[in-house]
Amino acid sequence: MSVVEPGSSQSNLIQRVKDILLRPSPTWDVIETEPASVGSLYKSYILPLAAVPVVCGLIGMVVFGVGIPGIAVFKPSIGSALASAVVQYVLSLVSVFVLALLIDALAPTFGGQKNQIQALKVAAYSSTAAWLAGVFSIYPPLAILGLLGLYSLFLLYKGLPRLMKSPEDKSVPYIAVIIIAGIVLSIIVAAITGPIMRLGAPGPFAGGGAGGEVRIGDTTVNLGELESAAKKMERAAAQMEAAAEGRAEGGAADPAVFKAYLPGVVAGFTRTELSTGSGGVGGIEGSSATATYTKGESRMTVAVTDLGAMGALAALGGAFNVESTSEENGRYEKVGKVDGRMTMEEYDSNSRHGSYSVMIGERFMVQAEGDGVTMDELKSAVAAIDAGRLEKLASAD
Repeated sequence: MSVVEPGSSQSNLIQRVKDILLRPSPTWDVIETEPASVGSLYKSYILPLAAVPVVCGLIGMVVFGVGIPGIAVFKPSIGSALASAVVQYVLSLVSVFVLALLIDALAPTFGGQKNQIQALKVAAYSSTAAWLAGVFSIYPPLAILGLLGLYSLFLLYKGLPRLMKSPEDKSVPYIAVIIIAGIVLSIIVAAITGPIMRLGAPGPFAGGGAGGEVRIGDTTVNLGELESAAKKMERAAAQMEAAAEGRAEGGAADPAVFKAYLPGVVAGFTRTELSTGSGGVGGIEGSSATATYTKGESRMTVAVTDLGAMGALAALGGAFNVESTSEENGRYEKVGKVDGRMTMEEYDSNSRHGSYSVMIGERFMVQAEGDGVTMDELKSAVAAIDAGRLEKLASAD
């Protein structure tokens, strides 16, 4: 197989795409040894391929709209569709780099070798199938074929251990963590671009701000926090490595500690059960305490969960002022910030089932979920947990 620097011409780009899809193992062998830089990888491969789902999705939105053909279709304005596309493209480029940072930072945890360029190669080339599958978004009835992009998981499986030198027995958990990170990144991108399209932003850019902030549509991107998030993920990797080696650094807290955080009565509900648990794999640890509360026939559970080092992924969301709301048939979901903390709530007024979650200190998740309850009761239950104490606990480690 003849391979030159990827993407040095259109024909070479096409050949590389064909090779990585049809002959992944020998192609990863070539990729492993060929010279590259961040600039060359972006210019020759990432920039053109990441544009495929964005351009096709833009055409699909403008021509066919968004929704279910024949039932409910929403056609965004040209301006809002273009704004959404621009933001999606920029964030997809950022996501590749952030994913590469995480791949590199986690390498020692799973017995691999740190190498930023090799990590970027893994992030870029394993995304090939997902990017190309975006072509089906040009015509909504074919969007289901976008599932073919899952082939990227196989590309990741073949390439990550080879390029990052992780041993076979640690490759699977390594890959699993990267997949989770990729899902988190995709959720963040969707949470930002969706509201811009739905709200009909008048133009692609709303201007820039001081202090390292860029405003796009109704969304503010804090570049300083984005950089801080990357550093936090690197520190998280060091914590995972320490935990994997049997050192206490960075481990999740003893779940028994959280018992004191769960009072006997919340929002008029009385505690009837209390349990704790913990676990981990590959240095990734977590622990939690859960209490069950009842009032008549109504029931709710309140949980305090320590995400451990993986909580650093939540820092990615802190770089974006994300607000998203959806409502349908008496049910709504909402993501936003309350008092500077990421919150998620969902409620079905028909079944009176709902949940309310708050991320505290980019490490602890406090969640209340119940049946036969109101959202006010769920929020009161979460508010009964001492967030200040949890923040001090998070900053103490």
